[in-house]
Amino acid sequence: MIKSSRKVYVYLGVVAILLAGLAIYSGWLNKKTIQTEQPVAVKAMQVVKKDVPITYEFVGKVKAKNEVKVMSKVSGNIVAKMVNGGEKVNKGQPLFRVDNKQYVSAIKSAQATLDKSQATLRSSRRTADRYAALASQDAIARETADSYQSQAEEDEAAVEANQAALREAVENERDTLIVSPVDGRIDINDVSLGYYVVAGSTTMATVSSVNPVWVQFTMSENEYLKLLRSGNGMLPASLKDHVILTLSDGTQYPLAGRIEQVDRGLDENTGTITMKAAFENPDNLLSPGMFAKIVAQGEIKKDAVLIPQKAVKELLDKTIVMVVTADNQAESRQVKLGNQVGDMWVVEEGLTGEETVIVEGIDKVKKGTALAVTVLEAGEAAAFSQQ
Repeated sequence: MIKSSRKVYVYLGVVAILLAGLAIYSGWLNKKTIQTEQPVAVKAMQVVKKDVPITYEFVGKVKAKNEVKVMSKVSGNIVAKMVNGGEKVNKGQPLFRVDNKQYVSAIKSAQATLDKSQATLRSSRRTADRYAALASQDAIARETADSYQSQAEEDEAAVEANQAALREAVENERDTLIVSPVDGRIDINDVSLGYYVVAGSTTMATVSSVNPVWVQFTMSENEYLKLLRSGNGMLPASLKDHVILTLSDGTQYPLAGRIEQVDRGLDENTGTITMKAAFENPDNLLSPGMFAKIVAQGEIKKDAVLIPQKAVKELLDKTIVMVVTADNQAESRQVKLGNQVGDMWVVEEGLTGEETVIVEGIDKVKKGTALAVTVLEAGEAAAFSQQ
């Protein structure tokens, strides 16, 4: 029994020694691992803090200032087309001809009716004059002379009515030539030869003015309120009088525009307000239906905090930047971004403007990571933000 107990104690002692040695060795390894952890190399830049003009961007659509449906004032078949769909036309330029044969006949009929009524008027006037002379000599009753005078006046009124009918017939015949109501471009959905048009009903074509043009866009309620406050109840002149247009291919339209129309209220469904900016279009580069980006300058933001896009990291619904601490460790900050200014973003919340933020290597670090920081100078930082 004594020998067995001694063996148990020996075994337990050996196990305890082995466990202690393993613990010491493990701790030494961990210490060695910690001691050999290397700082992560990153590039960083000082947050920019300065006054900046805030720009606003909106999606716009080009619209014709004048878009007129061409309709005939008379009915009939189209017998001639003077232009092709899509061509540029000038105000007063002939576009179509409606068959005028019936209108020429109407002119002749109206002219004959007028000639007859004028002859009748001449006869009734002579008769009225004769009876007026007799009445002045008391040769006939005054009532008889007055009756003939009334007949002459009726015949005179008939002449005037027939003259109006003739003018209408002439105008109807003249209206068989359909001309462009405005300078612009005619659409390609025009009617064909032989088509029967109904006066005041059939749309023969649509002519859209091309210079100047509207660019229509919408603005959110919050943006509109912010601009009104900065302009003391009105849109700031810097925004209203100098609107820049960026085309769908990324190029900037060479001519600036001006906001000329603001809707009377917000759309109940979208909560936005519609505006129209006018742009000169001498080279016909802008066509109705084009999409473009409106860029307008708003207020000046004092002491704005700016960081480049490369400093921003999106995590789910959070926007994070990594800040370099005084002891060269990484620290995460949640920020709220505002407007974009060139290649930089305005930080509304989360930074004071005194921090240094990581702009390269942000995905290699986390909170507490030791850093080997290369701080970019002002010129390097500006070039880096544009990459």
